[in-house]
Amino acid sequence: MRELLRENIATLRPYSCARNDFTGEAEVYLDANENWQDFVGREDANRYPDPMAVHVRKALDDVLGLPFDHTVIGNGSDELIDNLFRCFCRPQKDTVLLMPPTYGAYRVFADINDVRVENVPLTPDFQIDMPAITSYLAEEKRRRTQESRLKMLFICSPNNPSGNAFPLDEVRTICSLFDGIVVVDEAYFDFSTQESAVSLLDEFENLVVLRTLSKCWALASARVGVAIASKEIIAVIRSMKYPYNVGGPSQAIALKALEQADQVQKGLAMIKKERERLSVELAKLSCVVQVFKSDANFFLVRMTDAAGIYHYLLGKGIIVRNRSKEMHCENCLRITIGSEHENDVLLAALKEYDHA
Repeated sequence: MRELLRENIATLRPYSCARNDFTGEAEVYLDANENWQDFVGREDANRYPDPMAVHVRKALDDVLGLPFDHTVIGNGSDELIDNLFRCFCRPQKDTVLLMPPTYGAYRVFADINDVRVENVPLTPDFQIDMPAITSYLAEEKRRRTQESRLKMLFICSPNNPSGNAFPLDEVRTICSLFDGIVVVDEAYFDFSTQESAVSLLDEFENLVVLRTLSKCWALASARVGVAIASKEIIAVIRSMKYPYNVGGPSQAIALKALEQADQVQKGLAMIKKERERLSVELAKLSCVVQVFKSDANFFLVRMTDAAGIYHYLLGKGIIVRNRSKEMHCENCLRITIGSEHENDVLLAALKEYDHA
């Protein structure tokens, strides 16, 4: 793995913050230039947070089985995606492979880091085009040079915006074919029945799996993401991430949520029940052409007139996303599965549109 790193990252001397230098308990803390005063009535708000988020990582191990020594916490998964680009991809030299339609931030972070993007699109029914991927990876290996090569590829499963998860065997095959970094983004994993790619970590040291507490765990505002990978990759990310990248209040909220795993599971069951109901009810509407199968907490829905229906719903105070400009998503809206009441409001508005 070390040969994949950018040279400056491989030789980086990490910044050592005060909370790294001393990790025990003390009566008086005069090491971090903190202000001893409390102006907001929140305990420890004046103190820097744990840079390694030890308690959160222990809870993730206990509750979700994400191995403590193989995790690093990010300010949302987005920070971790950016970190991976900065760890492995040399600006203006290396390439990243995407499978559109997929999560748009991958392309944005590639552009920010001046990394070239190549695409092997999903099939029109949003499956990984395994023959095309196999052919691309073989050809790339033949033409690469020391000055330019494919460093990373991203698999979003369940996929955003289509909502479907990919078979684990396909992920395994890609990991075995590619000698760069395979990133599997499992932001919507909790809503799926597919086995997690975390189960492949012992087989492939080039695999990085991303999770988040934003979706199933309802903590989008807290910005808590996690990368799971080999100890070597995790050590590199820890060495170059911002010292206090996840604030104390966010870590505390994450711990509180993880202590309520039973309640979260009940909430997950409610979302899955609404997903099934919404799938059936949307398919009955004249303005709906196709409801794509979803393993996530949203649907991609092909409409008769996506733009017109989007603006109609907007006028009713209902916000969805028009994904029509994405590959294979012509005339498609992405609709999040809301509460029973929110879903009823949506269905009523679409029925009204049908009869207008």
